[in-house]
Amino acid sequence: MPGYMLPCRYCDQLVPPDAEVCPQCGRWNPVDELRCPRCRSPIMEGWKACSRCGQSLTVTCPFCNQVTFFGDHCSHCDARLTVRCLQKKCGFEQPPLGTICVKCGKPISGGKR
Repeated sequence: MPGYMLPCRYCDQLVPPDAEVCPQCGRWNPVDELRCPRCRSPIMEGWKACSRCGQSLTVTCPFCNQVTFFGDHCSHCDARLTVRCLQKKCGFEQPPLGTICVKCGKPISGGKR
């Protein structure tokens, strides 16, 4: 039995409830609530800090260098707010929270210094 479709938070087109990417607009996390990049608690756009861990919810986008809300995408260039590990064998993507990969411990590009 097919499940109910839900509207994408970005383009309002209907997507499957378990979609990780909207097939219409291509943006990540189209139906789940926004979550803190550090502790994964629910957050809301416009908040200055996470109510659980205190993580600042403003960040400099690693692509356009504009200050933006620390959600899933930059509000200026629409890029996904992630950085990639520089190691070829790892390549893990994570929020730009630091300069070290949380998976392998090696340097990442575009992280907070």
